[in-house]
Amino acid sequence: MLKQEIGAFEAKTYFSKLLLEVALGKEIIITKHHHKVAKLIPFQKKGGTVVETIAAIRNLRKGITLGKKLNIKAMKEMGRK
Repeated sequence: MLKQEIGAFEAKTYFSKLLLEVALGKEIIITKHHHKVAKLIPFQKKGGTVVETIAAIRNLRKGITLGKKLNIKAMKEMGRK
């Protein structure tokens, strides 16, 4: 009954069944007048906790500097010119 592509009217009628299919990992494309308009895909949590996100940002920052010649004071002066 459920297929990979489904019309908008049929999707409305069987929405709760479609959600069950998507929860099991299936991707469903919704069409309107035979044109693809939407895609139902399983939700995937991105990232982790706040602590994990902060740790990831700190790891990205390691080794990134303004360089030896540039500092905040010099950048302020450059912006004033």
